[in-house]
Amino acid sequence: MLQNDLILRTLRGEQTERTPVWMMRQAGRYLPQYMVLREKYGFFERCQTPELACEITIQPVDIVGVDAAILFSDILVVPQAMGLEVQLVESQGPYLPDPVKNFKDLVRVRVPDVQETLGYVFEAIKLIKKELNGRVPLIGFAGAPWTLLCYMVQGKGSKTFDQAKVFCYTQPELAHQLLQMITDTTIAYLKAQVKAGADIVQIFDSWGGLLSPDDFETYSLQYIRQIVAALKEEVPTIIFAKGAWHSLEEMAATGAQGLGIDWCIKPQLARQIAGNNVTLQGNFDPAKLLSPIPVIKKEVETMLAAFGPGRHIANLGHGIIPNVPVDHARAFVDTVKEYRHK
Repeated sequence: MLQNDLILRTLRGEQTERTPVWMMRQAGRYLPQYMVLREKYGFFERCQTPELACEITIQPVDIVGVDAAILFSDILVVPQAMGLEVQLVESQGPYLPDPVKNFKDLVRVRVPDVQETLGYVFEAIKLIKKELNGRVPLIGFAGAPWTLLCYMVQGKGSKTFDQAKVFCYTQPELAHQLLQMITDTTIAYLKAQVKAGADIVQIFDSWGGLLSPDDFETYSLQYIRQIVAALKEEVPTIIFAKGAWHSLEEMAATGAQGLGIDWCIKPQLARQIAGNNVTLQGNFDPAKLLSPIPVIKKEVETMLAAFGPGRHIANLGHGIIPNVPVDHARAFVDTVKEYRHK
């Protein structure tokens, strides 16, 4: 039984006593307690050791006081499970030495048995649920198929992912074959997360904003739609497609209960486009958490007033940045918790 179900009630559109709050990337790099573990263990070691993933997931609940825990993992465990090597180079980001460029490469990619390849994630979830003991809900997650294709084709991070786009435009059949394989894997992966105990799942489309509205439908949204439909009887879903606010109406129509938005769109406009039957999540600029605490408080209150009461989960418009002081992150959370709509 959950002691704090604010986020779940907000996603259902119920009235709540206050706005719930959590932060993307809250489990990790800005917390001194996390840095201690980072010194001792490699990145994927942290992800693949259930006890470590559990400890890291719960840290922000204890330290910052958020209304939900989010599983400590990475979107790139899925390409790993599908047969591609993924390295995480500290301070440089992900590197896939052998990306998918043509049909020959696709032979190396498979739709895996998720229990065999990603069992450590489900073990971590069971452990986290036991340790949380009903304090707050647990959010599971996966990368959207388009975002995963970007890494699987480009082989590393990029601001434009031009090679991934060229792959889609010059080899569309191959691209759709790969996107469908990622989708099938992701559905099985998220269903297993839910079975292990995840209360909510979020789909991260970090690079959705690189696509035009038509291409977003073709290469991203039609696959996200499949994922939301497969999970709709089991768990609330949140779609976060950074920069793709042009398609909020279409994303709302998927049946997802929540839509994450970044700071490049006003809450009023987001609500106008998305309609009233979906919960909006966001949209504080994480860089603003480096402002003095009185400024953070004032800016958070301005954000909350702009969203108005109901159907809003306070969050950042992207992941928290590593150099944010912990007391600034706590000020963000505390301000949301203290705020009451007039």
